[in-house]
Amino acid sequence: MIEKKQIIQREETAVLVAVIQKDQTSEQVTEYLDELAFLAETAGAIATKRFVQKMAHPDSRTFVGKGKLEEIADYVKSKNTDLVIFDDELTGSQISNIEKELNVKVIDRSDLILDIFARRARTAQAKVQVELAQYQYLLPRLKGMWKHLERQGGGIGTRGPGETEIETDRRIVKDKISLLRKRLGEIDKQSFTQRKERGELIRVALVGYTNVGKSTIMNLLSKSDVFAENKLFATLDTTTRKIVFENTPFLLSDTVGFIRKLPHHLVESFKSTLDEVREADILLHVVDVSHPQYEDQIGVVNKTLQELKAFDKPILTIFNKMDLYEQRTFDEWLEDEVKQEILLELKEKWELATENNSIFISALERKNIDALREMILNKVRDMYRIRYPYKTVHF
Repeated sequence: MIEKKQIIQREETAVLVAVIQKDQTSEQVTEYLDELAFLAETAGAIATKRFVQKMAHPDSRTFVGKGKLEEIADYVKSKNTDLVIFDDELTGSQISNIEKELNVKVIDRSDLILDIFARRARTAQAKVQVELAQYQYLLPRLKGMWKHLERQGGGIGTRGPGETEIETDRRIVKDKISLLRKRLGEIDKQSFTQRKERGELIRVALVGYTNVGKSTIMNLLSKSDVFAENKLFATLDTTTRKIVFENTPFLLSDTVGFIRKLPHHLVESFKSTLDEVREADILLHVVDVSHPQYEDQIGVVNKTLQELKAFDKPILTIFNKMDLYEQRTFDEWLEDEVKQEILLELKEKWELATENNSIFISALERKNIDALREMILNKVRDMYRIRYPYKTVHF
């Protein structure tokens, strides 16, 4: 019988491991590890050390090479480390082999993200979605995780109780997946009915990379109290509010943040939540312009929107956290004229790239929020005219 367990406990120490493969640069992998460290912190672990190895492709048995694994083992033992986190997805046999060498708990990026989602899930729908993704992640890894029960050699006498236990667990997991899918299907029907009952209001959805300030913007625009904090995946459940700007009503939804290397099973399980994005009339793509890799994050979000078949919708790109951008870009000796030139160049670049569908704000300091409201209002009114051309819309 498989026991569900919390992967990470509060105050655990973690070592991060990554491989620089032939299509990657060391700078990219450093940034990936920065994000992995933030993920670990969100889950309650402190990253104390990073190990990186350059390889054409990961080792099929232990992901990293023998020498690097020994180096990790020495550190883990000397520092009494609780957990080793790999930035890429591991197979069940790799996890088993690495744990045997390191004598410590080993997880990968997908497992870490699933753990965070499990912690953040509040509604029945989110809890079922996460549990389904966890079982789907576990199923192909069962054999590798059971390796310690298999007997050496082949032929007669090798089919011991371990094999039986594997099959038992597989059946249990498959039955559980089937049950969760059925339950999720019922919840999806209810969610679809609720969305249909919203009437003929234009629907606007906030999208973006995780931790870019979507919930803060939601609070500003709707004057509601949506949970927001400086952690990854602060909100999992879609929050929808009715908003009225100058007698023009519309629905605004805050959706779960995207992230690179998001586990496939998680995307599949959260299909119904992502339906808010698919069914929206207008998307507000929020970007943390202060992040060093914000352009890469835009690429991740755009790719995800393409996969969701939602990239052809009207999109307003909101460059948030301009206060932080200026702090990180300008030093105290820089002349005001030079600062203005840099800001103008940044804005012109993205006005051209988005065909004038972009705006720069600071949600935290409430800068340029009135202009943001006006841009959203104009887009909503335009959409009403397109959607209901034969109706008289009073605004």
